[in-house]
Amino acid sequence: MKALTSALEKVLADTYALFLKTQNYHWNIEGCCFKENHELFEKQYDDLFDAIDVCAELIRGLGEKVDGTFSTFSKNCTIKDGKKDLSADKMLEDLANDHAVVIEKTLKNALEAAKKADDEVVAGFITERMTFHRKNAWLLKSCRHGK
Repeated sequence: MKALTSALEKVLADTYALFLKTQNYHWNIEGCCFKENHELFEKQYDDLFDAIDVCAELIRGLGEKVDGTFSTFSKNCTIKDGKKDLSADKMLEDLANDHAVVIEKTLKNALEAAKKADDEVVAGFITERMTFHRKNAWLLKSCRHGK
């Protein structure tokens, strides 16, 4: 179970970091597609916020306490901080890349840990998150002008 809990802690950290980055870009986006991008980012960070709670509750359900501190999240995450002054296209590109990273580096590992632990509940959650991230990476790439 420790491997599964550890994998979920990384999912939690990356989800929280991507939530913060998406919200930061939501606040700072500019350009001709401001309204559409602003609303897209808001929809994405709302979903990420909900996923944070579900992930933490899964950890608790496995009998562990959740260390929800910035220092722990920073230690466990692969998502880099965003830059508030990026162009809209660079924000879109940055977030699309982060969604792909979460799938490849974090969620695939967590799915393997869930399978090894024979935990269908966690596996279902991870599969749902992979679907969310894949779709949003595609949406973000599709919004870019300099594709």
